[in-house]
Amino acid sequence: MNIHEYQAKELLEKYDVAVPKGIAAMSVDDAVKAAEELESGGSTLFVIKAQIHAGGRGAGHFKDASDDKGGVRLCKTVDEVRTAAEAMMGKTLVTKQTGPDGKEVQRLYVTDGVDIEKEYYCSVVLDRGQSKVAFMVSTEGGMDIEEVAESNPEKIINVAIDPEAGFTRADGEKLATGLELSGAKAESAITLFGNLYKCYMELDAEVVEINPLITVGDEVMALDAKMSFDGNALYRHPEIKELRDESEEDANEKLAADNELSYVRLDGNIGCMVNGAGLAMSTMDIIKLYGGEPANFLDVGGGATAERVTIAFKIILSDPAVKGILVNIFGGIMKCDVIAEGVVAAAKEVNLSVPLVVRLEGTNVKEGKRIMAASGLPIISADNLDDAARKVVDATKKAQAAA
Repeated sequence: MNIHEYQAKELLEKYDVAVPKGIAAMSVDDAVKAAEELESGGSTLFVIKAQIHAGGRGAGHFKDASDDKGGVRLCKTVDEVRTAAEAMMGKTLVTKQTGPDGKEVQRLYVTDGVDIEKEYYCSVVLDRGQSKVAFMVSTEGGMDIEEVAESNPEKIINVAIDPEAGFTRADGEKLATGLELSGAKAESAITLFGNLYKCYMELDAEVVEINPLITVGDEVMALDAKMSFDGNALYRHPEIKELRDESEEDANEKLAADNELSYVRLDGNIGCMVNGAGLAMSTMDIIKLYGGEPANFLDVGGGATAERVTIAFKIILSDPAVKGILVNIFGGIMKCDVIAEGVVAAAKEVNLSVPLVVRLEGTNVKEGKRIMAASGLPIISADNLDDAARKVVDATKKAQAAA
């Protein structure tokens, strides 16, 4: 689960991570009041930021806007804050991470402008290769870390944390040295890194990213913040779950989650419906092996009902990019006849117009195949996963060529 920048900073403050003063705003008037409150506290410079679940806001642009100032703007007066807020609120911001459709800005964040001395990059992530939580830091702050990794990989310092020892001063010193910090700045950074690790671990985070991390005098602070959390651990953190902004979520992913389906939209054109995460990954891999591109990851789980399967099928078909579908089911707890009933019901309801390849194996497989054969639908049966992948890729290419 992702959260907004202002929410991430509120959490970081609870862990004694320094951030600029800031106030969230849900309207233009709220933004003006926020600026007035900051001004009364001594602020003479304001930064107003669009709050969407996507990076690159400052370099983005608003659709149908008369200017190209992006979603992060510097303002010198309260009146300028109002003008900037009016230019952002309710408008669609397009960044490299939103895609061409962009996202509507429904929240703003007004912060105190700070005198930045230097920018750095810092993130805390799970390094699956080392089976450890790791820090990545770089002196190249403010840039996309992917670009830094490609053009200057030596600029990225990776420090994996021993899970038994936890974060140590030696770890902090390695990170501070990697950022070329010394003296009071290094001490501030070491403290900040330790607090970030504690935040990451205690809140069951997946990613904590600070870009940029900045120095202001002798203090190191987070100028921007991005946090995402392990959805499987949210039951332990009701206070985090309350931060969910459903308007930022893909409608199909939300529908899937509400029906206990695991769905992630991808960029391909072959929809996949599978039971079991491992089998779903294997299905996507073999589709790519035969020259196709999966349009989604969709795991219906081991105890899905016919109704849930119908919903899953509709979710796949709601993606206009889908030009073929592969249903790959190994029936253990999940019975093949239940899958067949759901597939047939959904296909009839939505007037299926793309090739459908189904591979069933396991419990009640004969009954499942009988249900599909008796449906009158042009379902392509497959004997095994290899056969299914070949057939769906070929059928999808033929359908596109004929279109």
